[in-house]
Amino acid sequence: MLTKLGIKGRVLLLTILPASLMAAMLGGYFTWMQLSELQSQLLLRGEMIAQDLAPLSASALGRKDKVLLSRIATQTLEQPDVRAVSFLDVDRSPLAHAGPTMISPTPIGNSSQLLNSTGTDATRYLLPVFGNQRHLTSPIIPAEADTLMGWVDVEISHNGTLLRGYRSLFASLLLIFTGLAITAVVAVRLSRTINGPMSQIKQAVSQLKDGNLETRLPPLGSRELDELASGINRMAATLQNAQEELQMSIDQATEDVRQNLETIEIQNIELDLARKEALEASRIKSEFLANMSHEIRTPLNGILGFTHLLQKSELTPRQFDYLATIEKSADNLLSIINEILDFSKIEAGKLVLDNIPFNLRDLLQDTLTILAPAAHAKQLELVSLVYRDTPLALSGDPLRLRQILTNLVSNAIKFTREGTIVARAMLEDETEEHAQLRISVQDTGIGLSSQDVRALFQAFSQADNSLSRQPGGTGLGLVISKRLIEQMGGEIGVDSTPGEGSEFWISLKLPKAREDKEESLNLPLEGLRAAVLEHHDLARQALEHQLEQSV
Repeated sequence: MLTKLGIKGRVLLLTILPASLMAAMLGGYFTWMQLSELQSQLLLRGEMIAQDLAPLSASALGRKDKVLLSRIATQTLEQPDVRAVSFLDVDRSPLAHAGPTMISPTPIGNSSQLLNSTGTDATRYLLPVFGNQRHLTSPIIPAEADTLMGWVDVEISHNGTLLRGYRSLFASLLLIFTGLAITAVVAVRLSRTINGPMSQIKQAVSQLKDGNLETRLPPLGSRELDELASGINRMAATLQNAQEELQMSIDQATEDVRQNLETIEIQNIELDLARKEALEASRIKSEFLANMSHEIRTPLNGILGFTHLLQKSELTPRQFDYLATIEKSADNLLSIINEILDFSKIEAGKLVLDNIPFNLRDLLQDTLTILAPAAHAKQLELVSLVYRDTPLALSGDPLRLRQILTNLVSNAIKFTREGTIVARAMLEDETEEHAQLRISVQDTGIGLSSQDVRALFQAFSQADNSLSRQPGGTGLGLVISKRLIEQMGGEIGVDSTPGEGSEFWISLKLPKAREDKEESLNLPLEGLRAAVLEHHDLARQALEHQLEQSV
């Protein structure tokens, strides 16, 4: 709340509010004390009047002299605050009354002492009168021989006390408001002595903000405000000097920019020409690469075709070996050219994926069947392991998926000297329409270091670039596989430890395809018992999964 008030409002609030609260509390307290004192005095006077009437009316009550009792009652009414007086016989029947009808409730009880009851506007006192009534410092106690002569009933009005209380309250309020008025006048004068200089300071700061740095403040009349004004004047002078220096620097910089503008324009023109030349060179290179790849692949296909024909003719063993070497070299060269073409298509964004049904187990086994001769030549064991809960009927691009698996298995064969290569397919998650698969190729080869893993999926890079590495490829195989998997919406990675082998894996989400009912109902092993004799644990496990899915 204080943050929304100005300095003048804060001075007035902090000056008047505490004074008002203090005056209200003190005035209320003293008024309440005075009213309580007046009320106590009124009650005490009522008791004294009743006790004074008891001995005066004792004999008249005994004789039931109503005239005398009426005279006593009338005289009693002349005392301040006495509203009504009654004298009652022993049975509390009225003998004499003076004043208006009593409005306070009748005190209840048969005590021999003074009884009273307080109403809204009056207090009523009822005192028994005995034959030998006498004054005592303690409450009135009749002697044993005393007999009850009657009762004195006195009602004391509160109006006089309330009037005196109101007068006291009015006087207190008058004093409070007088003090507050004086405080307000002092506060207003004090706020003016502060608000005037602050307005000058505010106006000067506003002019400085608008850029009028020649503004200066005069003396403001107090030491603190004069120090503030002096500080603002020094700040204005500093800002003025800084602005002049800045303007000089801007003018100098503008001149420098103007002088260098032509040079920058010339450089931009040269850069634009160089960019166009680079784009044109890249286009020509891509066209040349594509044309040369097609031109090279055509004679290579001819070489491979005639090599196959020559192998069917009568040849000596040496000639057959020569032809096998020619065929292998031509196949390798054709694979390199195909990789370069695929990489060019992917880079250009022109590679289109198919979406046709295929069988996952057949795809995996066909891939391993093609690569089995190379693995068996190195005495390596190839194992295809498809877990029983993995859906086999899927939709996708089987040609590109086979290309990826072929690349992964070929690399595993290339860098594995002995042991086993396992191709696994397992289900990670599935819905009614899609299956999340994890396909991995694990080998027992030389493994990869963390540095090799970081450079593994870079174009034209291989895990071992030393002279002693095993030959093969352009280094595009894994890059192409990574781009294909990413285009399919999956991911590819590797977990490897040097000297212990590597595991390349792909995680891919594929839609499920409808199974051929005739194929699924053709169960040649249904009802038969099969015995599996296999010394290799993983191969035996793969056969078990396949047999369990076939029955």
